[in-house]
Amino acid sequence: MESLNALLQGMGLMHLGAGQAIMLLVSLLLLWLAIAKKFEPLLLLPIGFGGLLSNIPEAGMALTALESLLAHHDAGQLAVIAAKLNCAPDVHAIKEALALALPSVQSQMENLAVDMGYTPGVLALFYKVAIGSGVAPLVIFMGVGAMTDFGPLLANPRTLLLGAAAQFGIFATVLGALTLNYFGLISFTLPQAAAIGIIGGADGPTAIYLSGKLAPELLGAIAVAAYSYMALVPLIQPPIMRALTSEKERKIRMVQLRTVSKREKILFPVVLLLLVALLLPGMFCFGNLMRESGVVERLSDTVQNGLINIVTIFLGLSVGAKLVADKLLQPQTLGILLLGVVAFGIGTAAGVLMAKLLNLCSKNKINPLIGSAGVSAVPMAARVSN
Repeated sequence: MESLNALLQGMGLMHLGAGQAIMLLVSLLLLWLAIAKKFEPLLLLPIGFGGLLSNIPEAGMALTALESLLAHHDAGQLAVIAAKLNCAPDVHAIKEALALALPSVQSQMENLAVDMGYTPGVLALFYKVAIGSGVAPLVIFMGVGAMTDFGPLLANPRTLLLGAAAQFGIFATVLGALTLNYFGLISFTLPQAAAIGIIGGADGPTAIYLSGKLAPELLGAIAVAAYSYMALVPLIQPPIMRALTSEKERKIRMVQLRTVSKREKILFPVVLLLLVALLLPGMFCFGNLMRESGVVERLSDTVQNGLINIVTIFLGLSVGAKLVADKLLQPQTLGILLLGVVAFGIGTAAGVLMAKLLNLCSKNKINPLIGSAGVSAVPMAARVSN
């Protein structure tokens, strides 16, 4: 009987908490959306599977060495960590002290946990290498740059303003998050509000990169919200587009674009990099230069296919590592989901309205429907506009 009891106690199911059960269901939902509905399968599938691995009871696959130490609840080890942080020797106090500590102090505590015999889980290692370092989103930017043709934009530079107008969704979301905090509804710091705001850009790698830098504790919720709403673009955008345009405007036939020379296409990523180098990473421009130069076709093909696919796997699993109950089942998550859909709506509306504004002062009319493609949900936004 004792052996049977020991066997049962050793089963993960006996240690399954309510929060873990909920997150397992959420992860299964993401897998269903990816496989059955084909909603962003390239990322939702690894994210969902990473979520399953992260919530296996007692496995600790998504825990860092320090988090494993805290989960073990050894009084002597907790006392050592607490003494270093000058706080009470209990898990809650240590977590609060770590949240306020400098990154260098957090790193020291992680190394101390390793010295005590704890090791990080495989998903925690993936997260550290892929997202913590910022490498994975940047490599994806390079791949996207290698797949992007800027010919239509160069032939009709006015359309650049449509993308710029769509970024109003970002600023509106930041202000919305700060407003919720101001009225005491949901607590968001300024860095957290900025990370949430990037959902309005409808760019998954950017959302992951920025939230990983500004608010890593919200990374799971922000990534899931960003990719979920990107997949739901065909449902979110059409009602807004119809409400803001007349039937006559929707039937505008745009004039044929001029032919863009090879020299222009090669110069564009170089000039773009020089213009934005102080603000943005240059990996996107590097990828586009490889595509347009035509002299490194093997490298361009590798970046567009093999490399970006490999990085996408590790990126998805790394995001899935953040789909754990204590980080996702918070009031902040509901706020992120609500602010995300508002961001998409405002971005879509701003792009459409900018197209209508440009038509007031131009003979060559722009179909306002393409304004919704200013939202960076590639390729769904463009398909909806079409």
